[in-house]
Amino acid sequence: MCNGIATLPTTCLKRAKDLKARLASFLQKPDWSLASCKIGKTTPSLEECMRWKESLEKLLSNKHGLMTFTAFLMSEFSEENIAFYFACEDFRSTKSAAKLPTKAQKIYDEFICTDAPREVNIDHETRDITRANLSNPSRSCFDMAQHKIYLLMAKDCYPRFLRSPAYKDLLSQLRAKCTSTTKKA
Repeated sequence: MCNGIATLPTTCLKRAKDLKARLASFLQKPDWSLASCKIGKTTPSLEECMRWKESLEKLLSNKHGLMTFTAFLMSEFSEENIAFYFACEDFRSTKSAAKLPTKAQKIYDEFICTDAPREVNIDHETRDITRANLSNPSRSCFDMAQHKIYLLMAKDCYPRFLRSPAYKDLLSQLRAKCTSTTKKA
C-alpha cells in the first residue's frame, strides 16, 4: 500500500521536481528562429554558422554557437554535459588554491557522484579516479572526466546538432536573410 509522497527519500523528490521542470521546458516548443540566437543587438552571421561545422571547438568558442548548441542540448535533456565542461573550465582557471577544495566538491556533487542532480555519463573508472583526485584537489583533478565528456559531445551530441532541424533551419534563415539583403543592394 502507498504511504504517500512524504515517505519517499528527498533525493527522489528532488529528481521528480527536476524532471517536472525539464518536462515543462520541453513542452514549450523551442524557438529556433534567428531571434533566439540573438545576443544583445547581434545575431550570428552565415559565415559564423558555417564555421560551426568545422569543429566542436569552433562552435564552443563562438558566443552564438555556444548559446545555440546549449539550447539544442537542453532540448535533448543533455545540457549537463556542456554545464560540466564549462564548470571544469572555470575550476581550472581558479586563482586561489584555497578555493579549490570547495569548488571541486561542488562540481563533484553536482555532476559526478552517483546521485548527482545533473550527473554526466562517465565510466566507473573515470568516476573513481575523479573521486580520488578530490582528496588533494588540483586544477587538473577533473581533466580526465572533462575530456571524456568533451569526446562524448564531439562524437555524439555535436554531429546530431549539425544534422538537426534547428541548425539547418538557422542556416536557411541566414541564407534567406543574406539573399534578401543582396537583392536590396
